[in-house]
Amino acid sequence: MMGSVPPHKPDPAKVRAALDAQLIALDEPSYDGPGDLPALLAACVPVVLRAYGRQIKPEREIARFAVRHLLDRLATAAPGRTVEVRVPPYAAVQCVEGPRHTRGTPPNVVETDALTWLELATGRLTWAAAVAAGKVSASGARADLSDYLPVP
Repeated sequence: MMGSVPPHKPDPAKVRAALDAQLIALDEPSYDGPGDLPALLAACVPVVLRAYGRQIKPEREIARFAVRHLLDRLATAAPGRTVEVRVPPYAAVQCVEGPRHTRGTPPNVVETDALTWLELATGRLTWAAAVAAGKVSASGARADLSDYLPVP
């Protein structure tokens, strides 16, 4: 949910600092939008995508905030513990209702890089296209996230 505080609650001052640092690296003005945590986290996503679009590696902190924000939104929209979605080195969440695992590696695992995750979660890339291009590793009968993307 866009307006609610996500399960992972970073310090808004740290999010703001990371956002401004990336904007400076992109030679753009500082963030002047709302200062609440959900707004700050949402603002990180397009800034990181702009960095990738300009062939600039995003600052680690803002990339982590953007990835985690969209993973938290996925987990909120598709609660459960059947699928583990991993975006190394930034974050991982469990989501999707169904049988849950209790030990070891979950039977349904999705893994991708940060850029691919941001593109999937925002609707810039479809699940089918990402899988066909080898940008996503998906194992397990329930590891298809197409019904949950883009995230709300």
